[in-house]
Amino acid sequence: MNQDYRPCVGVMVLNKAGQVLIGRRKNKRQVEHVAPNFEWQMPQGGIDEGEQPYAAALRELYEETNISSVELLAESPEWYSYDLPVDNVRKVWRGRYKGQIQRWFAFRFTGPVSEIDIDHPAGGAAKPEFDAYRWENIDRLVDLIIPFKRPVYEKVVADFAHLTKDESVSG
Repeated sequence: MNQDYRPCVGVMVLNKAGQVLIGRRKNKRQVEHVAPNFEWQMPQGGIDEGEQPYAAALRELYEETNISSVELLAESPEWYSYDLPVDNVRKVWRGRYKGQIQRWFAFRFTGPVSEIDIDHPAGGAAKPEFDAYRWENIDRLVDLIIPFKRPVYEKVVADFAHLTKDESVSG
């Protein structure tokens, strides 16, 4: 894996209606995640040393949303990377990485809505990263993400769009 990129996972959580869970970043000063009018994103985060991507996806999802009731639907066929804007590289991750390389996972949320707790994620053991969440149609995701992450979101949407079919109307 390219050492210039921080290893990371991204998580698409789908409800039974085929909508995607997105969160609004709490810390609006984190230039690697937020720009005015682009505060919404799917859960994502770094892969710990020695951790497998699937395990990292489950951990990050729990640490950001408190969600643990999921079933795996798909994994992206490859790793996707994005570069940070040049003026942000030195400000983020102490300049160690020029961007992130991500493996994406799609999960179906199988728990009750009450399981989602962005104010006390990981049972209160993790620092909240989102100040709001909502379910959104997949075709809106690319427009909501910070522009430099759009090429990755375009690929993720293309990879997982077929999974958004409403479960309640399937045979």
